[in-house]
Amino acid sequence: MKWQRTKRRPKFATLTVMFTILGIIWLQALAEPTGAETREDHSQNKEVKHNRLINESSPYLLQHATNPIDWYPWGEEAFEKAKKEGKPIFLSIGYSTCHWCHVMERESFSDAEVAALLNRDFVSIKVDREERPDIDQVYMTVTQTLTGQGGLAQYGFSNSRPKAFFCGHLLSERKPLGSHGVNGSFAAGGGPLANGSTKCYRKR
Repeated sequence: MKWQRTKRRPKFATLTVMFTILGIIWLQALAEPTGAETREDHSQNKEVKHNRLINESSPYLLQHATNPIDWYPWGEEAFEKAKKEGKPIFLSIGYSTCHWCHVMERESFSDAEVAALLNRDFVSIKVDREERPDIDQVYMTVTQTLTGQGGLAQYGFSNSRPKAFFCGHLLSERKPLGSHGVNGSFAAGGGPLANGSTKCYRKR
């Protein structure tokens, strides 16, 4: 009588199949978006609103095209609006690769509360210093004269002509280099910097 030998799958082969299946399940789990990622994807699908800087060619101005601030490029349209509405001009100067300009954009100009105040009480102008070094030089001179130092990101307040009556640099929540913090300067209802600039403008 002949005994028939049954073929058994080696144990290591079974373990290989098992770990392969577990690996596939693990990879599928990693590929599934988390709740936070899903919310982020949904937020990215929302329509992005642009201000008029979207029509400019400057990389720096385009970086601010999604700000809630009603930015104007430097030009007669902004000056005429300021003159017609009797508002001072808020001027912001920087360039595309400036670190503190990015900080100011993120912590100040993307803030809805700051934007609401600027849109209500000022005509806001954004200038690329690489396109207009002449404007940058004028306002930097005023900043250095008034504050004893200069730097970027630079800002100024002027009348509709436009002649500056106050300048400074960097409006950020973190307040590096001893500069003004944005929440204190542009608070709801107007902080000391915002209120001071409008009072100076009215007394001009």
